[in-house]
Amino acid sequence: MISRPAAANLTLDLPDLKSGASAAKVLEKILQRRESNMSIDKIGDTDVYISGMYAMRRPQYLEEANITHVVSILRGKMDERLFAPYKHLHVEVDDEDDENLLEHFATTNEFIDNAINSGGSVFVHCAMGISRSATICAAYLIFKKQIPTETALDIIRETRPCICPNLGFREQLDLYYQNLAQAIENLNDVPAYQRFLYRKEVEISRMADKAPTITYWGQDESPTPNAESLKCKMCRRTLALSQSFVDHTPKPPVTATSRDIAGTSGPKATCQHHFIDPVVWMRPELEKGLMEGKLECPKCNAKVGSYAWHGIKCTCGRWVVPAISLARSRVDEVRPRPAL
Repeated sequence: MISRPAAANLTLDLPDLKSGASAAKVLEKILQRRESNMSIDKIGDTDVYISGMYAMRRPQYLEEANITHVVSILRGKMDERLFAPYKHLHVEVDDEDDENLLEHFATTNEFIDNAINSGGSVFVHCAMGISRSATICAAYLIFKKQIPTETALDIIRETRPCICPNLGFREQLDLYYQNLAQAIENLNDVPAYQRFLYRKEVEISRMADKAPTITYWGQDESPTPNAESLKCKMCRRTLALSQSFVDHTPKPPVTATSRDIAGTSGPKATCQHHFIDPVVWMRPELEKGLMEGKLECPKCNAKVGSYAWHGIKCTCGRWVVPAISLARSRVDEVRPRPAL
């Protein structure tokens, strides 16, 4: 492994180009930065190394680190001659917030773990060694050490301070850590992951101006007595359990004015909606393929809410996208009774 030059020595500032800096000095900094990107960095006390794709053009670095396995995290056809000396795993994803990298964690974790247990070392790379590869390395640290996302990223930053997973990948790492035991067993059984897939499908469908194909349905029956839920006011039929509730922070009210005090206008009232994820009783309505519609209680047919895949503006003034809402005036909130 080649030691990374100090970051201060690699900074190529605009004054270098505008002032009297010689062309030779500018070129030297460019070459230093490129060489830095080609080096590989060891992660903590593991036998895992991280860098960008260009490091594959420096086989002496890989040989020095005893690299036996390589994980490539980028889309596109690759020069297989570069990987001939190694066992190679190629995961094709783009560095985009909406990419599902979480679904590959089990495969990459197993590949890395098997390599290390067999006495080898693993090189993980993407294009620049900043986002995708850092996410995969962090997922492995979470898997092995059972540590939070930020702790895992801090371990990687100790030797590679330039890492910066995109926001979508960070959220996926958090989801993985928060549901680690169940995710290791079977990711598809994790409700939070199914909710994540549902929201991805809704976003893709919304951009195409069509209703989503829903595969995730929340339950409306709880095995636990007195579970937190929403019930129809008319017939007391359970419409949603707390697992289906969507977090919604009301928009702060505007500052009162003299006109408000006079009663001609005023701040918005408390939210008049409960926002939830799809629940199984909604299936006949939501599978009609409409972009918006009304929701009726499946037992008494009373109107209880509405949905709009493009979103609903809550009475507090905040937009919720996508939006499935139950009107507070049409449902009762049931909370667990405190233990005596």
